[in-house]
Amino acid sequence: MINIGPIRFKPYFKPVLWGGSRIAAFKGMEPNDEPVGESWEISGLEGFESVVAEGPYAGETVESLLQKYGNDILGRNNYRIYGNKFPLLIKFIDASKDLSIQVHPDDFLARERHGCWGKTELWYTLDPEPGACVYSGLQASITPSQLKEHIDNNTFSDVLAKFEAKRGDLFYLPAGRIHSIGAGNMILEIQQTSDITYRVYDYNRIDLNGKKRELHIDEALDAIDFRVHEDYMRHIDPLVNREIVLKECPYFTATLITLDAKYRLQIARYNSFRIIIATRGCGEIVDNQGNRMAIRQGDTLLIPANVRWVDIVPTSADIEIVTAYIQ
Repeated sequence: MINIGPIRFKPYFKPVLWGGSRIAAFKGMEPNDEPVGESWEISGLEGFESVVAEGPYAGETVESLLQKYGNDILGRNNYRIYGNKFPLLIKFIDASKDLSIQVHPDDFLARERHGCWGKTELWYTLDPEPGACVYSGLQASITPSQLKEHIDNNTFSDVLAKFEAKRGDLFYLPAGRIHSIGAGNMILEIQQTSDITYRVYDYNRIDLNGKKRELHIDEALDAIDFRVHEDYMRHIDPLVNREIVLKECPYFTATLITLDAKYRLQIARYNSFRIIIATRGCGEIVDNQGNRMAIRQGDTLLIPANVRWVDIVPTSADIEIVTAYIQ
């Protein structure tokens, strides 16, 4: 068995119109010169493949690692399904302004139109400012014609389910669920590896070129789930030194662990890689092969599937970890 150990990638800071300045501070890094809306922590998206930051594989892309060690990193079943394209995209999001109201297509529609996967995602709120809101789903079922009427009248946000965000809120966004991040939110996002977004409404904002940003209303009408659901938001109360499942879905399982003592996290049992994201505190990751790597708030590590287990050892008063894997 190849001893690969935990892998840390270089984050890609994405400048956007609505970005802020909090991601670098959250990660303990020097501030950026321009507003940053997203930090892509692990990405297999074409043209934005993550690069290993340190160690014996420094400088290699996640794709090149999978070409060499795909079964060992992803697990045999995942590698059979996803090949050399890493199946999850992990982001930190800093919204200093409201994001557009948008929706993502499912796998069928995305393959038909764009030749790629659809986009189901999960948000875990980290540090919302007072009054920051998240839109997820609809207050009441509407028809496509009613939706278009609200867009024309600039009242579209009135029909969305709106939640004042608190740290530890969880929003599951299956493809088809209309949504938006409001100004003042810091969020961890776990999603399928896809960048297909249909922008439905954008508050008539002007971009850096002095033009209104493109909307995709016709495309969105085929993608939107116009029904009302009851699972738009769930607040998470952590259990110390226990792993709790945040969400299981066909595309990923996300869990939360809050620790004040050493905790052994099983990896090989699930025949899947495990992504470990530190959302508070600091510690050390030690695997069964003797590899050690420090982790602190804002860090993301990839644990290969051929690792049996890792010990998470807090070096601060406590540490909060979100993990993701594919069952």
